[in-house]
Amino acid sequence: MDLQLDGRTAVVTGASKGIGLAVVRTLLEEGARVLAVSRTSGPELDALAGPDLVHAAEDLTDPQAPARAVARAVEVFGGVDILVNNAGGPPPGVALPRFGFLTPGDRDWVEMFDFNLFSAVRAARAAIPVMLERGGGSVVNVSSGNARRPAPMNVDYNAAKAALSNVSKALSEEFGPRGVRVNTVSPGPVRTPWWTDEGGAADILAAQTGADRQAVLDKVAPEMMGLTTGRLVDPQEVADVVVLLASPRSGSTTGTDVVVDGGFLKQV
Repeated sequence: MDLQLDGRTAVVTGASKGIGLAVVRTLLEEGARVLAVSRTSGPELDALAGPDLVHAAEDLTDPQAPARAVARAVEVFGGVDILVNNAGGPPPGVALPRFGFLTPGDRDWVEMFDFNLFSAVRAARAAIPVMLERGGGSVVNVSSGNARRPAPMNVDYNAAKAALSNVSKALSEEFGPRGVRVNTVSPGPVRTPWWTDEGGAADILAAQTGADRQAVLDKVAPEMMGLTTGRLVDPQEVADVVVLLASPRSGSTTGTDVVVDGGFLKQV
């Protein structure tokens, strides 16, 4: 299926690994030009180097970083048609999961919202006027199944993602009539570096459960989270949905949330 992305420009945050890297790769394969935003690059992102890919080294906890990234895309590619707010999860230097409401303090809450909500708000604030000047565009915000499944584990993260989903719906109502579609994708647990890095979620849960990290990744975590598929989600499975929503082929899809979670959410 031709996604009609040839020559369109996308800004993708959290682009150096996991879901963001898969989104960048897929957009390039579909003919888009991509400004990839992350604090640092990495070998997998570097391997995609070419005239249609520019890396912007930005720390999105800096309030000015999202606007600089959008301005860079306009400078290099002439505009912005697609914004994928993928950056999120544990803020720099933080390991998740965290257990219990009383565990995170004020600073933890502020850092979590800054990374998972405010960076996306700032990026949208910068990109949407550029899209309006071009006659329209698409914003895809990567939320989480936890936005709709409150729990005492990672309570600050879950709340930030719930806020992101709420803001996304509001943006879709305001700017949809002017040609800018806004949607969210809500993954379940995805096999990304958040899980697999040393000291990451797999190691934390291994210490809690007495299982080894590989067992956590392959069996314990999917069972704990009630994943119908019996496995963590692959980043490419999320990226495929993100890119479809970004595409003009989804021209009548706005204000929706698409779940890619292996059966994590059980609600009707």
